[in-house]
Amino acid sequence: MRLYTIEQDGKAFVAIEGADGGLRTLASLGIEVRDMQDLIVRFDGLKDALAEKIAACGDVPAAQNNKLLAPIPEPAQDVICLGVNYREHIEETVDTADFTNKTATVYFSKRVTRCGDPDGIIPAFDFVDSLDYEAELAVILGKTVFQISPEEAGASIFGYAVLNDVSARNIQFKHQQWYVGKSLDGYTPMGPCIVTADEIGDAHDLDIFCFVNGEERQHSNTCRMITTPEEAISELSQGMTLKAGTIIATGTPGGVALGMKEPKYMQPGDVVCCRIGKIGDLVSTVR
Repeated sequence: MRLYTIEQDGKAFVAIEGADGGLRTLASLGIEVRDMQDLIVRFDGLKDALAEKIAACGDVPAAQNNKLLAPIPEPAQDVICLGVNYREHIEETVDTADFTNKTATVYFSKRVTRCGDPDGIIPAFDFVDSLDYEAELAVILGKTVFQISPEEAGASIFGYAVLNDVSARNIQFKHQQWYVGKSLDGYTPMGPCIVTADEIGDAHDLDIFCFVNGEERQHSNTCRMITTPEEAISELSQGMTLKAGTIIATGTPGGVALGMKEPKYMQPGDVVCCRIGKIGDLVSTVR
């Protein structure tokens, strides 16, 4: 299933993509949920009805004149992030921070008041002189878990989305940690939808790209992750409860502006597109 949050007449609705590519709100199919978080928590009890409704949705008109919002507009908790989780990203940033000999996964979090929408805006704050992009696979948990194994972790994944871990490098290095420079308003675009785990199939073999004004900056594959999503979920769950709806950003591959000999940071007016196979494009404009 491909699940969206859309806005109609100033109100947000969860919608599902039909076989014809049209979006139907769950309400129009007779299924009432408060928001995407509510759907995730209740999904096991609703998925059979959803499958039946979407198979017979031809008589229900597709939603019109809607705006795409981030699939989870306001996360219940900070986004959990994996740092330097691709070898090529470690190598390109070695002169800034040397992680070549790291022996454990690097974790940090992003404060997210509201996720940036597909086709939305990345703010160009006047105190940020090094605005960077990071295309990442976002994993959304479908179950609350504690002390599970990597083998069990796969069953806890609800679905996947594209996430841009936008980073203010000068702020990041000024404070000698990553939280502030990655948590400014508008720095977590997410979308265009959540694709459920069953439809993705093998999430360890997805092409991942980033383009700025049409120029390819990043091109890799999720098979190159150092720590898999399942390993991260298991490791984190050993000492903390991970709630259903938790968003985990799994790290970015090589090609960020920071890693260039002459960094090409984003500027006002730039259009950045993060793309992941089987999910789609997440497009944002710097403004």
